[in-house]
Order: sequence, then C-alpha cells, then structure tokens
Amino acid sequence: MDLQAQIQLLIDNAPQDGVTPQLVTAIAPVLSAIARKLRHSQYYILQNLEEDWVLTTLSNRTNPQLEKRVIYAFPTIQDVPLESSAGLDPQLIAAPIPVIQILFQLVAMEPVDSIVFFETSGILTDSIEVRRPDLQNLIQQHLQQNRVKKQIPPDLA
Repeated sequence: MDLQAQIQLLIDNAPQDGVTPQLVTAIAPVLSAIARKLRHSQYYILQNLEEDWVLTTLSNRTNPQLEKRVIYAFPTIQDVPLESSAGLDPQLIAAPIPVIQILFQLVAMEPVDSIVFFETSGILTDSIEVRRPDLQNLIQQHLQQNRVKKQIPPDLA
C-alpha cells in the first residue's frame, strides 16, 4: 500500500470527533517525509496478544543509568526473533503495520523514546532510528509554519 493510501486509511479510521481527521491531514506531510526515507511501506512489530507493542529498554554500556526505550520494526516476518531460544515470550506475535501508522502511533507513545527501523533483511546494523522528540518537533514546526501562512493575507502588499 502506498503512503497516500496509508494516510487516507489513517484518516478514515480516525475517531470522527471533528478534530482527529483534520489533525492527521495536517501532519500527513511530516509523516510522509519521514516514511519516504525508510525503505519499506510496512514493518513487522512484536506485539503481545492484547496488541500492545513490545518495548525494549536499552542501557548505555559505559553509563548504565542512561536508558532508552525502543520499539523494533523489522522489514520481513523472517527477521522477527520469535523463537523461544531468543528468550522471548511465546505469547508474542509479529504483526505487519503500515509505516505511516507506526509513525503516527510514535507521536503519542509517551514511554517510547524511539523506533528502530531495520532496513535490510538479515542485517541488524542497517537501521534508521526515529526519535519521538524529533518527530514531535518536526510536527510542531510544520503546524506553526502552516498556521502563520494561513494568517497572512495574500494581498498584503
């Protein structure tokens, strides 16, 4: 599914509260710009049976007090470590999620610091990290720029 179709699906499935569909439309250019930097239109995310995404806490080797909470997004189902030998809960599943939906969810996922998108199947070193604060800042800048443009009358001169 292409990015525009993913955005339309997100808008169509948004609560019809008069705000959310307009918000999705307003931030769609930011989500699309980031999604275009990624190689895949969907990624596999580990989830529990309640469909909560699996969060991994990483500690800094030199300073264990520094922690980062990430969600891993895998390019193929074969890349997802589901075997019990990996020490993972047998109740976990890997679900394909459209990239636009992943980015949209990241905006509101308070405990999550970033999502790590693995780009090449079988190669865990080829990844792109999208940090939640960076995404939120880009969205904020985009919304402010568009608000300013709408307030300036076109016949100002």
